[in-house]
Amino acid sequence: MSLRPTIPSDTEPHAGIRIGQAIDAGAQWLASKLAWIPLMMAILTAIVVALRYLFGVGFIAGQEGVIYLHSTLFMLGASCAMRFDEHVRVDIFYRHWGQKARAWVNALGQIVFTLPLCALIGISSLGYVTEAWSSLEGSPEPGGLPAVFLLKALIPAMAVLLALQAMAEIIRAAKQLLALAQPRQHKTEANHG
Repeated sequence: MSLRPTIPSDTEPHAGIRIGQAIDAGAQWLASKLAWIPLMMAILTAIVVALRYLFGVGFIAGQEGVIYLHSTLFMLGASCAMRFDEHVRVDIFYRHWGQKARAWVNALGQIVFTLPLCALIGISSLGYVTEAWSSLEGSPEPGGLPAVFLLKALIPAMAVLLALQAMAEIIRAAKQLLALAQPRQHKTEANHG
């Protein structure tokens, strides 16, 4: 009996891999919905500008709506950017490294930096968000949107989504490291067998 880690078969992936795949599928779904936000922002901005300059009418709720959409796009889109490897990366060294080194950097980067940052953001925002929800905080502007509490809820939501995606990235890196180690194990067994 071998105590070496093995890669689960393609027909029945390990539970951790299934969890990672489910998180990735959720990010894919979310990204498909968030992709419509820039169009909605452009349309709403055009309406605000047309009302202002063609009819002399201010539309505070529309202006705030653009801000809410922008916030939603970036706060919820952070995990999607990570999923598709479109996040900012300082890759002076990374791009020259092999698959194994990249997998280690990806896994350790998520564990050492992303997960603690998500915990810090999530925990430190709870009081702020709870207070906004308890009073159902609205806009201080006359005619503004009565939903600032929803906007503030994006902060812990971003932390949770980013932490989930970080876990999926850790799982992906671990799977890659196991796959890279597998051929070497077969050669070692053949030499000793």
